[in-house]
Amino acid sequence: MKILVTGGGGFIGSQLVETLIAAGHTPIILDNFSNGRVENLPEGVTCYRRDLLSDKVEKIFKKEEPDVVMHLAAQVSVAKSLENPAEDAAVNVLGTVKLLGYCTKYGVKKFIFSSSSAVYGTTDEVLTEETIASPISFYGTSKLVSESYIKLFGTSYGLPYTILRYANVYGPRQRPDGEGGVISIFIEQLINGETPVIYGDGTQTRDFVYVEDVARANLLAIEHADNEIINIGTNSQTSINLLHSLVSSQLDTIRTPIYLGTRDGDIKHSHLANMKALDILKWEPKYDLITGLEKTVDYFRDDPKR
Repeated sequence: MKILVTGGGGFIGSQLVETLIAAGHTPIILDNFSNGRVENLPEGVTCYRRDLLSDKVEKIFKKEEPDVVMHLAAQVSVAKSLENPAEDAAVNVLGTVKLLGYCTKYGVKKFIFSSSSAVYGTTDEVLTEETIASPISFYGTSKLVSESYIKLFGTSYGLPYTILRYANVYGPRQRPDGEGGVISIFIEQLINGETPVIYGDGTQTRDFVYVEDVARANLLAIEHADNEIINIGTNSQTSINLLHSLVSSQLDTIRTPIYLGTRDGDIKHSHLANMKALDILKWEPKYDLITGLEKTVDYFRDDPKR
């Protein structure tokens, strides 16, 4: 199949592109490279450098006629969404709506959307897909609103979809700036001899899922889970304090972190149930946190661009 991957130059998107190629598909990349890197791309892959909101995006649909759209491009920073909610909504909501319109116009067979556990907001519960969504950041809100548009396009125009709600994704190519998550930030700080910073008391927890597992979930969604919302997580949670200890152990270094105040928009706990993914998507994570951290640390040690 020919598959349009928005954000295909990013840390998740580029590894998804490699997964698609290995499975025999033909990926087409749409990315403005505000977060992605050209050097992440496999040689010979068709790539369009465009903003998601550009009217030129329609020409890509007309020329390439993709069978499937995998939509990963987004404004991904919770902090930036709080600083500029209008820009966050423009990219994440309007960008998604425009893509959906092109999908219906040009006969796309399925729309696969990268959403986020940020839609759930603050709760101590294990999060299932039936948990009431109540985001506490504009970023989480923009993802939830996008989900609503996707479902309405599905019912109104017959466009099949799968919505994947990611836990905290980590792994090689994740930048410690921009789209960076706490794991890449800790690794970068410790490699550079800097003192890690933890916001809050460090008892907050996250469900960390390795990027190759996330790429495989997108691949499986081509054939499975039509018109479903699916959590993509490990059904576990790790405190930020423990995470710091694990990363420090991998790097064989000890640095006591600095603790700063809790940031606006940060949730306290995140633990995603993944039974629905196993049942409907036929997916389960292959990497535990220790194995994923080993591969991630090795990448950062060897990356000449770091």
